[in-house]
Amino acid sequence: METASDSQVKVCNVNELTPGQSKHIKAKDKDIGVFNVGGKFYAIDNMCIHAGAPLNEGFINEEKCQVACNWHGWIFDLPTGKCVSHPRQDVFAGTYVVKVLNDEIFVEVG
Repeated sequence: METASDSQVKVCNVNELTPGQSKHIKAKDKDIGVFNVGGKFYAIDNMCIHAGAPLNEGFINEEKCQVACNWHGWIFDLPTGKCVSHPRQDVFAGTYVVKVLNDEIFVEVG
């Protein structure tokens, strides 16, 4: 049985974050948004790089696996953190590894 390491922070139980939902956590001085897209979990920096809006309060597009900031519509790809609506191709939010262990969701925060 796999167990969590010191760098892993528990988010919640799997049944507490259903598909299409998101959650904000604060871990090791980081604000992180955790998203359930079709049963797969993603974690990115929770602050929109444009104006600081909490991304976990944005609109989740499950088909494209993206979240749109609810303040100004900036769109982030959840697997990569890339801001796909920005004209430059090098604008990213930080991403984190998510693991599910024993029906619990963990985010690796080094």
